Amino acid sequence: MTELDAGEPTAGVPTAGEPQSDGGRGAHASRRNFMRKVFFAGGATAVVTMGGAGAWTALADDTTATADATASASPSAAPSGGPGGGTGGPGNQSLTEEFFGLTTDGKRIDDLFTIHATKVATAPVISAANAFLAGLTDTQKSSAQFTVHSTEWRLWSNIDSYERQGVSLADLSDDQKALGTALLKAALSADGLETTEKIRKINQAAGEAIGNTTSFNEDAYYWTLMGTPSDSEPWGFQFDGHHLVVNYFVLGDQVVMSPCFWGSEPTSMEIDGETVTVCHEEVVASLAFINSLTEAQRKTAIASSTKSDESMKAGAFSDNTVQAYEGLRGKELTAAQRAKLLGIAEAFAGRAKADAAKVRMAEVRKHLDDTYVTWAGGTGDDDAFYVRVHSPVVWIEVDCQSPGPLAGAYGASRGDGPTQKHVHSIIRTPNGNDYGKELLRQHYLTSPHHR
Repeated sequence: MTELDAGEPTAGVPTAGEPQSDGGRGAHASRRNFMRKVFFAGGATAVVTMGGAGAWTALADDTTATADATASASPSAAPSGGPGGGTGGPGNQSLTEEFFGLTTDGKRIDDLFTIHATKVATAPVISAANAFLAGLTDTQKSSAQFTVHSTEWRLWSNIDSYERQGVSLADLSDDQKALGTALLKAALSADGLETTEKIRKINQAAGEAIGNTTSFNEDAYYWTLMGTPSDSEPWGFQFDGHHLVVNYFVLGDQVVMSPCFWGSEPTSMEIDGETVTVCHEEVVASLAFINSLTEAQRKTAIASSTKSDESMKAGAFSDNTVQAYEGLRGKELTAAQRAKLLGIAEAFAGRAKADAAKVRMAEVRKHLDDTYVTWAGGTGDDDAFYVRVHSPVVWIEVDCQSPGPLAGAYGASRGDGPTQKHVHSIIRTPNGNDYGKELLRQHYLTSPHHR
């Protein structure tokens, strides 16, 4: 196992005498050493040579080299994962576990994702990513760029105190920040870009309100790029920070934008005389759906009229969560109700460019009959709630949480109970295609130059 396989940047790390930026933002060696200890503690398993040893070696999730096919052979072989992750802590799941993906029973469904033409325009994203990399210094690039199959994909978290790798906005010049914004603009829709900017803006304002901009500010967000931007080889990027995580995988004209975490505390705030509101679309869409149901349907969909402080099951470090379908099945819905269910998915998919969102929604519609919705909490306009939308190809959670570290920014106190003022939400791709992992696997198995 090489350091590169353990999630190291593709270029060399700075030497002891090379300057680094101050604080934890630039100094990520301690985190690498910690994670390396975690990986070594778990040990590495043998490579299974189905489809070619080279393919599986390339696909190994860095330190654990068991082939995905082996893990899918039986439920007991699949990583158990762990519920939670809404807090974003690494204790929910050990990354010594090979990536397997979200499943209902520990077994993945085959043939859901294939390499095929989608007509998504990825050239602007490739160009913007190359421009961003070209604008970095050699030291910054060595911190920010990883291999496409690096464990770094999985080392994201939505909490503020998590020590991240990559290059932070705080370490970038204004020109470099503009290049990063251009990359987000190339990948995201206007709504998606606006959402990322509002989350950061509220994070800064809330930090100012409680007198802690060291932890809560608009620059504590980190860039990492996996692989080399290409129109034929797999690559991607990650933008990661408090309440905001975007994972974006590219293979040719195919895009996988998951996992993506969107959240805020508070979700609405007066900033410079303007009301800034974020994460509103998913809340409105969710309430519109639940209130479209008949009384009989609500009895099936609503698991509880109350909700816990935190209900999210597949947040950070929960890549391998096993969760059976629960609640009301899409097959039981009327056409109007199905449209409202799709509205929840559209609130998330619509944060990607229109062509990528169209492909994603077609995927969701194809499995709408086998989509399940479960609910906890109230159904009033201002009620706190939790909803999970779960199908073979999409996993969505919207979770109104209890006041957290920024409670003072909106006059709340910890222990006040769940509120729409603190929302965590996530979209994932079950059955092994988060981070584009299934497409990556197929690429390495089928491309002649990788055999």
